[in-house]
Amino acid sequence: MAEGQWSPGRTEADANEFRPVLDIVEPPGQRRLTVLLRLLLLIPHFIVLFFLQIAAFFTVIIGWFAALVLGRLPDPVFRFLSAVLGYDMRVSASDMLLVDRYPPFALTPPPDYPVQIEVRPTPLNRLAVLFRIFLMIPAAIVQSLAVYGWWALCFVWWLITLVLGRMPRPLFEATAATLRYRMRFSAYSMMLTPAYPKGLFGDDDFTVAQGARRSSTRPLVMSSAAKWLVVLFLVLGLAGHVTSSVTATWTDEPTDDTRLVGP
Repeated sequence: MAEGQWSPGRTEADANEFRPVLDIVEPPGQRRLTVLLRLLLLIPHFIVLFFLQIAAFFTVIIGWFAALVLGRLPDPVFRFLSAVLGYDMRVSASDMLLVDRYPPFALTPPPDYPVQIEVRPTPLNRLAVLFRIFLMIPAAIVQSLAVYGWWALCFVWWLITLVLGRMPRPLFEATAATLRYRMRFSAYSMMLTPAYPKGLFGDDDFTVAQGARRSSTRPLVMSSAAKWLVVLFLVLGLAGHVTSSVTATWTDEPTDDTRLVGP
């Protein structure tokens, strides 16, 4: 089973429709000192995550061959990759200012930690596994634009949170949606789920059964302002990538002096 504090609202047998869950408990406020020093405080986690991701890379390769044969990930591979994904999400939620509580140095978080993920071991389509690297290209582009766009204005989001002592709700929703999409993309690329990444613009209120336990991101019902912020992330991400490509092209072009230089 997966790593997570809460069970999903949908429990029907159609596991292929289950989308990985990112649960975040929105803090009522954040300590300004921890916001001020957030990236510095997280440096030890960045180092740990660097080595975990190297291990996860080779594990994914092993898992890809195993999934082609078995039609699923072996249980040890699934558990390790889901644990690494959860660790990544806890660190990312902290550095994106979604939570104030410091992430634990553990692959399995305490049950009361405000960031939890859930993925389910399900059968995988061997053909989709074989062509996974090609199938994930569209989602990779979307998540790259959204994440790049968020970080393009990260100083503004950091300053707002530092001044207010909290992240405004529309910004929280848009940031959570961006991180959740990245989590779902990572889960798909790691073969932790057969479900293609969705939900960048949030959910409707019926995605979680009435009476089921909910969180700030389950369901992630986004306001119009939050959706426009996601659009802004995408536009900024696209502009950033285009600018980088144009700049790289100009830099690589030889100057007139260079053209005149002979062998």
